[in-house]
Amino acid sequence: MSAPVLSIIILAGMFLFATVLPLNMGALAFVGNFLLGSVVLGMSTNDILANFPGGLFLTIVGVTYLFAIAQNNGTIDLLVRGAVKMVGSRVALIPWVMFAITAVITSVGALSPAAVAIIAPIALSFAGKYKISPLLMGMMVIHGAQAGGFSPIAVYGVTVNGILAKTDLDFSPTALFLSSLVFNLVIALVLFIVLGGRALLSSKVSHFVEQAAEARMSVSVGSKAGDVPFKGFGSGMYGPRDPAGDGVAATKERSERIPQLVTIAGLIALAVIALGFKVDVGFVSITIAIVLALVSPKAQKGAINKISWSTVLLICGMLTFVGVLEEAGTIEFVSNGVAGMGMPLLAALLICYIGAVVSAFASSTAILAALIPLAVPFLSTGEIGAVGVICALAVAATIVDVSPFSTNGALVLANAPEGVDKDRFYKQILGYSGIVIVAGPLLAWLALVVPGWL
Repeated sequence: MSAPVLSIIILAGMFLFATVLPLNMGALAFVGNFLLGSVVLGMSTNDILANFPGGLFLTIVGVTYLFAIAQNNGTIDLLVRGAVKMVGSRVALIPWVMFAITAVITSVGALSPAAVAIIAPIALSFAGKYKISPLLMGMMVIHGAQAGGFSPIAVYGVTVNGILAKTDLDFSPTALFLSSLVFNLVIALVLFIVLGGRALLSSKVSHFVEQAAEARMSVSVGSKAGDVPFKGFGSGMYGPRDPAGDGVAATKERSERIPQLVTIAGLIALAVIALGFKVDVGFVSITIAIVLALVSPKAQKGAINKISWSTVLLICGMLTFVGVLEEAGTIEFVSNGVAGMGMPLLAALLICYIGAVVSAFASSTAILAALIPLAVPFLSTGEIGAVGVICALAVAATIVDVSPFSTNGALVLANAPEGVDKDRFYKQILGYSGIVIVAGPLLAWLALVVPGWL
């Protein structure tokens, strides 16, 4: 058996084991590195580890560490409170505010499940209270998370951009971000219309800001969904206030507000320095995180533990394995097979469907880390627009995270409002995810690949 065929079997086995068993795909990938690299190909340890993505490791650690501190010091709560003020008394705006908040949280560095874990309990509690479709509200939260997920400083964004930075492809991080943002925004608009959003336009609610504050403090995703990382911690800003306004509570609020304002300034600085001046995102984010830790030492307690080490392991293991696949000739083998089809558009559609179907049950990050390098040689031929295919694959592999078998879908299901039949809600999410898996890749392909404008 040839090395490329054997490596594909190993890769398929890794996805299978990671899907049916509670195993980290990255850990399996390091085992694959050893078996394929050392045992089959005779590579030295140094040669294998030369493929370790050190820059991407620093970037993911930096942005998730920064987000963890922002969550600990109450900045996320501050952003939520500021956003819900925009609602006023208009119920129809509630789903859109939840969409926007989740998009902002992922765009500044939070993992998609982290953002959903924070916002879904709030959103679904209001869905129950104001007779909003739970499916509408839950999917708005998930699509919001995916809308911001490919920002140049978000985890998905830095992963894809980091992979493509090592190639000769002419790629646009801005196009990737906007493709995901617009695609998910359009889906959200369709959901809003189909699932009763128009009926909400005439509904009014009073004291929404205060009720949102109460929900943020009282609803814990942990009590419903078990041990989910990145649970909301609260800042105390919604707690009891001193009636006089100048007592201990007011003093405490002022002392908390300073680190929150510094954090917001730090997030703005990250965007300006990393994107405007093209400075490495990893170094900038971890530098800002350390500055915030010095400003508010209490807020950084436990922040290291909130770094998504499982995602770090997954991405670093997979990208190291991709380097071994390249040594085995697998990437050239697959690319030649795809090019041999003689129909670049059909090949691009096939890649999008593979990404979507597998991602519905496995890790979207792992799929992106595996499929994009395999597609690069095929895209380098110039027979089809590389930017369009990468954007379509990114969209197709992530919009399916609405599946109840994915972390995001499971979080929404776990936070079903009181009185909602969970079996029926599960079937609704399952039915919707089936539609997305079937139609999503095709629509992404039609919008981003077929026109040839990217």
